[in-house]
Amino acid sequence: MDLDFNKIYKFAMKDLKIMIDINSGSVHIIDTVTWDYLDKLELTRDWQKAKEELLHLYDPKKLQAVIDELQVLIKNGLLFSPEPPVEEYEQNIPEEQVVKALCLHVAHDCNLRCGYCFAGTGSFSGERTLMDRETGEKAIDFLLQASGNRKNVEVDFFGGEPLLNFKVVKELVYYGQRKAKEQGKHLKFTITTNGVLLNEEIGDFFDANGLDVVLSLDGRPEVHDRMRPFPKGAKSYDITKEHILNFVEKRNQKNYYVRGTFTRHNLDFFQDVKHLAELGFKEISLEPVVTATGEDYGFLEEDLPFIKEQYDLLTDYYWDCYQRGTPFNFFHFNIDLNHGPCLPKRLSGCGAGYEYLAVSPEGDLYPCHQFVGKEDYKIGHISTGIVKPEIPKEFKASHVLKKDECRTCWARFYCSGGCHANNLAFRNSLLKPYQMGCELQKKRLECAIYLQVQKHLTPQ
Repeated sequence: MDLDFNKIYKFAMKDLKIMIDINSGSVHIIDTVTWDYLDKLELTRDWQKAKEELLHLYDPKKLQAVIDELQVLIKNGLLFSPEPPVEEYEQNIPEEQVVKALCLHVAHDCNLRCGYCFAGTGSFSGERTLMDRETGEKAIDFLLQASGNRKNVEVDFFGGEPLLNFKVVKELVYYGQRKAKEQGKHLKFTITTNGVLLNEEIGDFFDANGLDVVLSLDGRPEVHDRMRPFPKGAKSYDITKEHILNFVEKRNQKNYYVRGTFTRHNLDFFQDVKHLAELGFKEISLEPVVTATGEDYGFLEEDLPFIKEQYDLLTDYYWDCYQRGTPFNFFHFNIDLNHGPCLPKRLSGCGAGYEYLAVSPEGDLYPCHQFVGKEDYKIGHISTGIVKPEIPKEFKASHVLKKDECRTCWARFYCSGGCHANNLAFRNSLLKPYQMGCELQKKRLECAIYLQVQKHLTPQ
């Protein structure tokens, strides 16, 4: 019987002990006897010997019951289950590239000057420019053609600040809806905005056309204003908060996320999540900043213990709100323990580079929004299609089973080996994960799994 302990992971959090079968995704609540028995079994690799070494602590009948239960789980493929074979997975990857989503950079300009902006304050290290209608329409035509037989496709309006080009956004939504309908497809739109220009007219257009909206707000006023000022240094919190609150309340808390970024300047980011929740937002995401070494707002290795403590505080607050009947969703705590993503999604993650592409204002194609402007990763143009197929093939092949450092990590099928852009930036390889990102991801996953188990145990 295979007892490869790299195939299971167990952790204790608060009052629960939890065991995960990594390959099947099965989650088990275990007691102290089972926990101790598994520790002994890992050392001895012998069922009977492990039992004998615990007889001074536990009743033999209880130990035998634990053994019987574990062996039933193994028999049913819920414990020490086999890893998906690389060859079988790769054989099922279609040769023809199918593009499911485009990130349209309708504005390489911004009305804020965020200190941590990876896009060079909106210009992506190039000229400040806006996408014209013709380029946007060609991009939508490209998506509808490149999506093959796929019925559901997506367009994300991105920047910079896309509302600087709202006229073209409106025109592209109408054009996309019409073209998709003609081809028997459904085109879903999302937009990411800092909210400065978000007014009633724009909000009504988003509602009428079913756009999902990601809204940027970092948390407490002093935190937000420090990193997200206007070009001349004026504060942006008050106008941003007012516009976002009005919009969210009018659409009845549906189809949006308030998304912030926390940095070394607000390591106590739990207070910012709490602030957003107390403002009344129900859909919240607060992301750790990712930046080059040397920036004063970037994290240091020594910050990790404190950041992890903040996730613990957030977990307690989240659960308290849930029990009091005032719940909110935190993006990184959303996890489905029953019907998670399909195997290809678990292995490959976001699909950047082959299922998901970004389009610059000029119509150039890149693997994702974080690669826009990097000449080495320009893979084509909406008029010519993909002219460097070797780049999408490289991204497609960089799934988690190819990442040596991920092969023994319990979280590999939840994170799929991390963000391609971050891996390249920090490790100079698609196949080597960004390590600080790994540490934070694993902590968030423990919190998320713990909370989902608690919900399962708590009567509605």
